[in-house]
Amino acid sequence: MGYTSPASPQLMNNSTNSSLVITTEQNIWFTSTINLGALTGGLLGGVFINTLGRRGTMLASVLPLLGSWALLVFAQNFAMLVCGRVLVGLCAGVTSIAVPTYIGEFSSPDIRGKLGTCFQLMAVIGMLYSFVFGAVMNTWRGLAGICAIPPVIYLVLVLFAKESPTYLLSKGKEKEAKEALQYFRGKHYDVEPEMQLMRKTQEEALQNTVSLNELKTPYILKPLLISCTLMIFQQISGINAMLFNLSVIFEDAGSGLPEEVSTIIVGVVLVLATAVASILMDKVGRKVLLIISSAIMTLALVALDVYFYEKYWNKDWAVLNLGWLPLVSFIVFVTAFSIGYGPIPWLMMGELFSLNVRGVASSIASMVNWTISFFITLIYEPMQVAIGPYGIYWFFAGCCFINFIFCILVVPETKGKTLQEITAHFGGPVITTKKDITTI
Repeated sequence: MGYTSPASPQLMNNSTNSSLVITTEQNIWFTSTINLGALTGGLLGGVFINTLGRRGTMLASVLPLLGSWALLVFAQNFAMLVCGRVLVGLCAGVTSIAVPTYIGEFSSPDIRGKLGTCFQLMAVIGMLYSFVFGAVMNTWRGLAGICAIPPVIYLVLVLFAKESPTYLLSKGKEKEAKEALQYFRGKHYDVEPEMQLMRKTQEEALQNTVSLNELKTPYILKPLLISCTLMIFQQISGINAMLFNLSVIFEDAGSGLPEEVSTIIVGVVLVLATAVASILMDKVGRKVLLIISSAIMTLALVALDVYFYEKYWNKDWAVLNLGWLPLVSFIVFVTAFSIGYGPIPWLMMGELFSLNVRGVASSIASMVNWTISFFITLIYEPMQVAIGPYGIYWFFAGCCFINFIFCILVVPETKGKTLQEITAHFGGPVITTKKDITTI
């Protein structure tokens, strides 16, 4: 996902002496169309996880992902660049459904937060990977080739993973489901209480299958609206628009530090902060981290706006006296994002929905995320022209402040709760066993 940050300047400035050069207007589409692919991938992912399985869907996404990087390596025109990015997005959308669902189903409540955060951690490690190699590679084609390596590693690792016990049980494969659950819990763990609860949950899900019209049922609609709103706030913070254009932003800031170095520093902070979030998730709680995250993001964006406002009116003074502020603001912003609004919307997407609507509801939430990401990324540069290079950050800061209020008033805490307890919180059917613990 971070590929366009180092690749875009090379493509626009023709710093690699390539025959393929794009304009600023074309770059807007080059950076934003990954979201269109992800939007479609989110829809397909909801179907595939119930037909191919969670693990099967992850495996099936690798070949087209490799094809997308091949399109970029051998691109001869702008259309091939866009097609490559759309295909990358398609696979990212499928993965964003399959992986959080998979993690939510095999993990136990006490570590579900830590494991769920790993999805975002791997995503930001991928961004840092792109930033680092983008700084040392002298061609965007070579960078695309380097970016094809992680999917191969992903393929090999998934081959050794077990399928989700929940999915196996839903297909009537009780023996395989029990073996998979034993694999995840350890050979000496008594999995029968969890298997009993899984069976009851499956029976309840079969009796309460829903159509799209029934999504308005309160115990389904409430978590769906919360999940979709979290996805919207994640994107209107401006995170993807800024990360996709990070090198361009630092170049425009003119703070003296090479933009490649600034970009790598931001990437390192993203990874470290997300790793810290995985530790905090099951100790502090989702709701508290979201509140802290949105509050600090608001302040960081206000600071960034102050710099670009001063630079707009007095460039020399701003660069001389506040040249340190853009990088510091971005470090604070991505740190706050990474401990809350980066991983938690995806984590809660795997927690909030009952089994009978998990595929459909997760697809809708993912669609909302990628749709908003597309529009924000698409209008990022036009908005800068329309409201000034500093006005865009006031807009993002205002969105984060509204988000802060939403987290306080609306978002429930899910830390330490079983998925059945979360469903019951919204008024859904309650399922109990002698040992109330689950991996569903």
